[in-house]
Amino acid sequence: MTHKDVPPHEPGVVHRDNPRIDPADEAAIQAQLKRRPRGIDAVGHRCPCGNPDVVTTEPRLPDGTPFPTTFYLTCPRAASRIGTLEGSHVMKEMEERLGTDEELAAAYRAAHERYLEFRAEVGERAGLDVPEIEGISAGGMPDRVKCLHVLAGQSLAMGRGVNPLGDEVLDALGEWWASGPCVERPDLTDH
Repeated sequence: MTHKDVPPHEPGVVHRDNPRIDPADEAAIQAQLKRRPRGIDAVGHRCPCGNPDVVTTEPRLPDGTPFPTTFYLTCPRAASRIGTLEGSHVMKEMEERLGTDEELAAAYRAAHERYLEFRAEVGERAGLDVPEIEGISAGGMPDRVKCLHVLAGQSLAMGRGVNPLGDEVLDALGEWWASGPCVERPDLTDH
């Protein structure tokens, strides 16, 4: 199945790919992404509003595509704020600090290793071997900064203290949930 073959976002319709995902969570994720989610392993983090805001994703999508982004940020509000941060050149500043701050660079390399270990666990649980992305994490780790969404997703899913730059991103975001849920959690009791 290719990306074009994936059914479009259909409000209120949940496609059950993974019995470990609550149908209401899957519907909320589908509404957040405005498309059917692919390759979800589990909810990686839950926003204070109650909705998922990060999912853990299998290292190979159902269409066979290798997918290194294990921690996928689903909340459109958080993603929008991160996009604004990326536009402010903060990634270049972070990357420059990696070249001059040995302690930060070591912590970022450790975050890369933790990312790889977690993805290996997800792959093993799903029965997937994905040699195409072996040793490759995401977000530019271990020595570059390419995607703040990934770094924030790792910090949310694995907790603060794992990825120092992801923690900085979260600090800069503010309370993206303060105005309420980004999507309404669907009531699937009739489905």
